[in-house]
Amino acid sequence: MSEQEKKEGQGTVSGGHPTDTSDRMNRTVQSGNIPRMPARPMHLRPSGGYRQLRSFQVATIVYDATVSFCDRFVDKRSRMVDQMVQAARSGRQNIAEGSRASATSSQTELRLINVARASLDELLLDYEDFLRQRGLPQWGKDNPQAKAVREMGKNHRPDPTDQSNPSDRSDSEVYSPWLNHNDPAVVANAVICVIHQANYLLDRQIAGLESQFIHEGGYSERLAAARIDEQRKQLQADRSDPTAKSAPACPVCGAMMTLRTARKGKNSGSQFWGCITYPECKGTLPLETSGRSI
Repeated sequence: MSEQEKKEGQGTVSGGHPTDTSDRMNRTVQSGNIPRMPARPMHLRPSGGYRQLRSFQVATIVYDATVSFCDRFVDKRSRMVDQMVQAARSGRQNIAEGSRASATSSQTELRLINVARASLDELLLDYEDFLRQRGLPQWGKDNPQAKAVREMGKNHRPDPTDQSNPSDRSDSEVYSPWLNHNDPAVVANAVICVIHQANYLLDRQIAGLESQFIHEGGYSERLAAARIDEQRKQLQADRSDPTAKSAPACPVCGAMMTLRTARKGKNSGSQFWGCITYPECKGTLPLETSGRSI
């Protein structure tokens, strides 16, 4: 892990316990007017956590196997080499990038994991095309070798405490009887099996992220919700301001509205009611009435 990654990872450790950095942030919050935010669940750590994800480990096997496959069995002048290698790389890299993005936005993380899933689907078609166009057999799910590859994926897990190669915890060596085979059909079929394993893991990961986003949101989503809640509290608390008592409800989303001043246009300098959730909601009302929107 680089020095930058170590610095980025100092905010929290596994299990969500605060470190010195978060302690200093909490003291700052307590001494000022900023409301304390709830701790973000660290299901996917923003720095380094993706290396322990099984989906990332299997996608790494797919990427390495594809680079080797193209080098051995595909004409280097063919565009297929670049397309297959880039699809395999995209599958792996977007899992890592999505895990990093989880620090600020669960929505961005979800989008990137879906990109990884789509890239591996594209790669799967490339391997199937390779077999079909050359008249080579494709294993069915009941093929003995396909079953053997699947069982290898189910039963073997790399040791997370093994620090011998911290940059890559891939367990590709267990698939070497198939991936190093001299028959391109065997190699292609084995990689297809591993891609299916990666896709299954990504489907489960996406389902978990969707549920987490619905129930918890991400850092930026909760920050926006806290900002809206704080604005609502300030508007309700300021009883000395007559506009706070008479503030209408937003005709679009139903949230409270606040007085705003137009900065440009023919109404520049005039006041109007604007939704406190702006820019999420752009509902407005003229100052003289709360019954119709502009």
